[in-house]
Amino acid sequence: MSEPPTIGGQAPDGSPAPQPGIFTTKIPSSVAFGIGVLLFFMPFVDIKCNSMTLQKVTGAQLATGFEIKGPGSDNSLVGDFNKMDNDKTDVDTKGGKNDPNAFALIALVLGVIAFVLSLLHSKGAITGGVITGALAAAALIGAMIDIKRKVRLDIPEMTNKARDTVGPGRLGNDMYISIDFTAWFYLAILAFIAATWICYRRMQTFK
Repeated sequence: MSEPPTIGGQAPDGSPAPQPGIFTTKIPSSVAFGIGVLLFFMPFVDIKCNSMTLQKVTGAQLATGFEIKGPGSDNSLVGDFNKMDNDKTDVDTKGGKNDPNAFALIALVLGVIAFVLSLLHSKGAITGGVITGALAAAALIGAMIDIKRKVRLDIPEMTNKARDTVGPGRLGNDMYISIDFTAWFYLAILAFIAATWICYRRMQTFK
């Protein structure tokens, strides 16, 4: 049933005209998308060795690449940790540049696009915001899966190297590297999902 016509901001019976719902404005979706993008400047990943934090990596660093702190690097996410031999006098302490994660970069770009589209007042733009917002959330999930897969591939190789290089009494076999995703990472996913849902509701208000 269509809405009754209004005259001068009032319904024909003299009662006040119904006010637009919150989903008809651009504020909720743009705020949610903006929060999702800003969360990329918070730590997304916590790299640990035996429960001790080695480095925290923000979402922006995941998307653009970052300097690996610590002794040496083989360009993997966790670096070449078998170089942590304390008796080694020629340790390389410069670290290395880790390659950007493609999924994280795509999520960041799509999040910015969705934010811009959510500011526009047209059905096409809002539809685009729904699509790009959903893809941004999916890309973040893809980044998590991709990083965990790479860590599973890297750690056995590093463990074997450590086992071959350490001498008697060394703790190379006890070194455990883990990658933990922080609450900020999951909040970014939720922000994009919420913004996408709000955009979808707003899209439905267009005739």
